[in-house]
Amino acid sequence: MSLLHSTIFGDSGRDLLILHGFLGMSDNWKSHAKNWMALGYRVHLIDQRNHGRSFWSSSFSYEVMAEDVVNYCETHRLEKVLLLGHSMGGKTVMQVACSYPELVQAFVVADIAPKVYMPHHQQILKGLSELNFDQIKDRAEADAQLAKTVSEVAIRQFLLKNLYWVTNGKLGLRINIDVLKNASEAIGATLSDGSHATHPCLFVKGGVSDYILDADTPVIKHFFPNAEQVTIPGAGHWLHAEKPILFFETVTRWLESKG
Repeated sequence: MSLLHSTIFGDSGRDLLILHGFLGMSDNWKSHAKNWMALGYRVHLIDQRNHGRSFWSSSFSYEVMAEDVVNYCETHRLEKVLLLGHSMGGKTVMQVACSYPELVQAFVVADIAPKVYMPHHQQILKGLSELNFDQIKDRAEADAQLAKTVSEVAIRQFLLKNLYWVTNGKLGLRINIDVLKNASEAIGATLSDGSHATHPCLFVKGGVSDYILDADTPVIKHFFPNAEQVTIPGAGHWLHAEKPILFFETVTRWLESKG
């Protein structure tokens, strides 16, 4: 059994597992993890399969990613955990809650709904898959090459956090681009028919993001009848990075109310 890579902040307290979004990694959440650790939580920053320092696999679906979380919890002897997932990580969290309800105490979903999303990462995936690491010798060259297909500087900076030195003088990506470039349908998939969970849960929407719409409220309530919703004003899809203080305070206040 392959086990997800994690960095754990804290030695005791309520276990809070954080799952990043598509093409992200656990490192994106370090600042928040340190802040929750200071409040007495034991925070598990987890790399999902084909991302970060976790294992690569040709199998890629929310069902198998939920199993990964269960295996992680069993290995670390965790029970009644708190889950927080952003985007793709939010879909994984929803699947865990539906398929393994006894494992979860409560969960938070950041800017994603339990619905089908049409593929919309094709240009980014094309750019990443065309990076030629036989030619690229440093991060600046990688950025210049990626700029041919991804014009937004902030998005390139986010994507290029996946760069690492494979060997001295040889760069590579921590994401399994060969699998992920063909995973658009899997990433956009909704929950399976009959999925349902009654845990306390919070859906956090970015105020200027279109990932969760007002029309999605009945869908959220269909799967999760005890769901609450809150909006972070002025935040886009990466709400935890764009409005970090407000996001942290909002989620913390809700988690503390469920303690």
